[in-house]
Amino acid sequence: MRARGSRVNLWQGRALAVRGRVALLETPMSKAASSPRPEDRVPLLHRRRDEKMARSAHAFVRGSTVQFYDWLRASPKGALPEGPAVWICGDCHVGNLGPIAAADGSIAIQIRDLDQTVIGNPAHDLIRLGLSLATAARGADLPGETTAHMLEEMIRGYEEALAEDAAAPEPDAVKLVRKQALGRKWRHLVKERLADLKPSIPLGSSFWKLSKEERNGVEALFEDPEVRRLVTSVSCRDDAAPVELLDAAYWVKGCSSLGQLRMAVLLGVDNQDPETGGFCLIDIKEAGKAAASTISGRRMPKDNAERVVQGAKRLSPNLGNRMVPAKLLGRSVVLRELMPQDLKIEMEQFGRDEAVRSARYLASVVGAAHARQMTKADRKTWGAELGRHHAANLDAPNWLWSSVVELIARHEAAYLEHCRRYTAAA
Repeated sequence: MRARGSRVNLWQGRALAVRGRVALLETPMSKAASSPRPEDRVPLLHRRRDEKMARSAHAFVRGSTVQFYDWLRASPKGALPEGPAVWICGDCHVGNLGPIAAADGSIAIQIRDLDQTVIGNPAHDLIRLGLSLATAARGADLPGETTAHMLEEMIRGYEEALAEDAAAPEPDAVKLVRKQALGRKWRHLVKERLADLKPSIPLGSSFWKLSKEERNGVEALFEDPEVRRLVTSVSCRDDAAPVELLDAAYWVKGCSSLGQLRMAVLLGVDNQDPETGGFCLIDIKEAGKAAASTISGRRMPKDNAERVVQGAKRLSPNLGNRMVPAKLLGRSVVLRELMPQDLKIEMEQFGRDEAVRSARYLASVVGAAHARQMTKADRKTWGAELGRHHAANLDAPNWLWSSVVELIARHEAAYLEHCRRYTAAA
């Protein structure tokens, strides 16, 4: 694959129709002055992360994975049940579940972020999900009684998925998100991510200019045949289609990933696709060390990018099969094509009944992801262990309820302290 400018005759001067709008290939918007030097990025990224985490208690929970596992490691031994050793999400909060498109265009509700995936105790995913559901309920001003019902339905949906190896029926709120995903096209992705239908990445607050070394590294990366196969694996593209690097930028995105290498790369694929105009957007994300607790004695890839991709293929096949591990400037990175159909499920806008039904469904999605990796005997044993700990006055395990209650208290205190420090610094 050649870098931009080496095949000008293919793209330059040719009008590209994208849903009725025509955009001529042009150089990216010049805003070099707004893009910090690579060595100056980290303080700016940390300030942005602190700002995002100060917005709400739920946002703080989503960005505090390390603190979550610090608490787990400090818990008394035997306080939590030990499930079968399987790949777990490691950061199983509500925002990490949603519609995911497969390479063939089909859509399933699966786990959508696997940065923290490890071979671990499935109970950790349940506690993390329960904490996320509880803080989302508080953010939506739902009563504590609703939180109790959500945890009851959550464990019920998980146990059903273990028994049947499938997710529960979708509630109306999830059906709506799926319908939105099915209706999304390339133009929606571009307007959402790039804010413009023109084939370039606009530099500014969300995208920063790459250094010459970074740009050269990206160009070399996309000469790799394995990386090229990632681009042409989508069903609408020819395996032999020419692929051209059009633009690339540092991507200022996320909470837990801020400070690590993150890039957006715009490619041209000469396949005459009337929907995309022959473009695709690639997310390059550095794979750092997982904070999630692992089960000793279980072998995982030493390379973090390999770990992320292996876990994704087992937990979220639609996503995992669209990912490739690679090296960029000596760092382990994961590449995936961004698809318009990939969406988050947000619970802040749910009412009481829909929140309870959604808790059951989302837990069943996680349960199905775990169950796919277990033998029938393991599923039965793990399901029996979960059922053994149900409380007399609450249809959820004691360890789950007590863990979520303690974590809410700890995170609420940590969140308020974070806001105090952030306000003082600002």
